[in-house]
Amino acid sequence: MDEARARFLRDRVMTATPAQRVVMLYDRLVLDLTRAGDAAKQIERSGHLGHATQIVAELHASLDQSVGGPAENLATLYTFMITELVAMRATGVTGARLARVESIATRLRSSWVQVAEQTAGTVPAGSWVS
Repeated sequence: MDEARARFLRDRVMTATPAQRVVMLYDRLVLDLTRAGDAAKQIERSGHLGHATQIVAELHASLDQSVGGPAENLATLYTFMITELVAMRATGVTGARLARVESIATRLRSSWVQVAEQTAGTVPAGSWVS
């Protein structure tokens, strides 16, 4: 079953538009943040926060900041998110901190869903990660 699931996910990523791939990253980011909030043990929370940090770092690295405007704004948000995620890993998760980062991620995901819909027709309503 794991092999079939992995093949499905790989095929989904390979056939997705760039905007849909960004939505997939946000889906996983929100999932990691939710799991971090639900985790009973610090080591488990830390793992989810670490993966979330990697996703935000990847989103940040993909920006072309030379164009200015939205890219600069996203860079500022991503830097803030990374700072918060690293701080939560170091000092422990606080509900307010996690809620701020999750709120930003959710809002950005919604915006990217709109972009994906405009550029590719539709984005399935369901999440692409588990």
